Amino acid sequence: MPVLQIEGDNFTLDGEPFRIISGGLHYFRVHPDQWADRLRKARLMGLNTVETYVPWNLHQPRPDTFRLDAELDLPAFLDLAAAEGLYVLLRPGPYICAEWEGGGLPSWLLSTPGIRLRSQDQTYLDAVADYFSRLLPPLLDRLATRGGPVLAVQVENEYGAYDDDTAHLAHLADLLRGLGVDVPLFTCDQPGDLARGTLPGTLATANFGSQSRRGLAALRAHQPTGPLMCTEFWNGWFDRWGGHHVTRDPAQAAQELDELLGMGASVNLYMFHGGTSFGFTNGANDKHTYRPTVSSYDYDAPLDESGDPTDKYDAFREVIAKYAPVPTDPVPRRGAKFTALGVALAESAALFDNLPALGAPVTAERPLTMEQLGQDFGFVLYETVLPTAGPALLELEDIRDRAQIFVDGQPVGVLERENHEHAIALVVPRAGSVLRLLVENQGRVNYGPAIHDRKGLLGQVRLNGTELTGWTQHPLPLHSLDGLAFTSGPPAVGPVFHRGTFDVDVPADTFVHLPGWTKGNVWVNGFHLGRFWSRGPQRSLYVPGPVLRPGPNEITVLELHAAHLARTIDLRATPDLGPTEE
Repeated sequence: MPVLQIEGDNFTLDGEPFRIISGGLHYFRVHPDQWADRLRKARLMGLNTVETYVPWNLHQPRPDTFRLDAELDLPAFLDLAAAEGLYVLLRPGPYICAEWEGGGLPSWLLSTPGIRLRSQDQTYLDAVADYFSRLLPPLLDRLATRGGPVLAVQVENEYGAYDDDTAHLAHLADLLRGLGVDVPLFTCDQPGDLARGTLPGTLATANFGSQSRRGLAALRAHQPTGPLMCTEFWNGWFDRWGGHHVTRDPAQAAQELDELLGMGASVNLYMFHGGTSFGFTNGANDKHTYRPTVSSYDYDAPLDESGDPTDKYDAFREVIAKYAPVPTDPVPRRGAKFTALGVALAESAALFDNLPALGAPVTAERPLTMEQLGQDFGFVLYETVLPTAGPALLELEDIRDRAQIFVDGQPVGVLERENHEHAIALVVPRAGSVLRLLVENQGRVNYGPAIHDRKGLLGQVRLNGTELTGWTQHPLPLHSLDGLAFTSGPPAVGPVFHRGTFDVDVPADTFVHLPGWTKGNVWVNGFHLGRFWSRGPQRSLYVPGPVLRPGPNEITVLELHAAHLARTIDLRATPDLGPTEE
């Protein structure tokens, strides 16, 4: 493939002027059987390039484990992009933000006390060097300089919003170069952070979603020569639990895109297709109040969560056609959907009765964090014996992020980090009663200084001012539900897995709706769809068609509180992402 060059104020490919018209498409948020479909729709909208982050925490879940296969087969994704005639902008991090758990930084980094992420801390640098040494060699043949689709590679990500350590950026750039990355490098920052986050000798780009003229002027003021590029043109936004579903008017977004392209700039739409933060992979923000992000990453993008073109797709296609050739092939419209209403979940398995099937207990004098337990995602059940009976005040010094409290198996209440809650009054029935605290990691912070976000219980747990000791921890990553013992009949009190089946003739995308359910997680045929919560805004979970199979299919719901009496769910043809703000 042609090689990208920077010549004066322009990009060129093999000496010919070239404008990057790209769109964000994260392979790790899309089922691999759907990669080709999404890439084709990118080309049909008029994009010549796609952009993807690379999530370090999935590729290297433990220091001695590295994955580049199945849903993480990045080389295969790059090959599919090339086969579709698309170039690629690669953003390998190590930090990616992306509303992704921990900004892509693996949780095991936080098992080192005092580590300083995104800095010249030697422990961090050693881990980054090891990661890059595993990730990059299999990708070198996909660089444009070697005939592949990768035109350029990003150094870190919006570093100016975090720090201004040019030496750190230079170190990362040297790592990339030393491992054979010989395509152009670039940085991206919001206009106000350009002075802090750019690297001399490396192309600077800007991120914004409106006021394109102002954003590009700030970029030109900082970088007097070089191509103008918006690496994140925010054509939508993400949602958080307890908020509203964020949308952006297609006509207004298209007008802003028109202004940007009219100034001769290159662009990467963020996002072209958002996809889904499946499982426990959503991130969170913490600007003095912790706010976890929902599972859907629909992002109000040109392609919706299930890959269907939207009005924004058509509006952007019309704008792009003013500046670049757009394929004349017909654009695929809405894909087939599967429906099944009133699916009964008649079998149940109480979480507390199935602890041995879910993981081995760990004892310690004081509560251990998830990182100390070697756990990335999910829950930890903390258990200890209460020494006295009667009215009591239970205090939890630091909850990360939500604790359900049980005494002798009975629910007592909930304490949430988001609400800055630390204490609850309760009555202990007897000396020797068992206290259980089910603590959920609702997503590690992915932006700002709070990324040092250890999970579980941090600090002391006190009863009437006296520290409780002698803890048993049950790590509950919920990687597999195979060992659960399901029975029919009324479910137990407390967190319960509910299971049912439904038949499928022809597999197709669908959406799980859980009216009357409260909070938890959903799996279909063992594939972890993500979280649900009655507080909204998201009220459905996307099921990729490839997850289903002809004949019987299994759905399992972990309900942390209480399901509605009928214990049924619906599979519907349309999502419910919640009310929008008028």
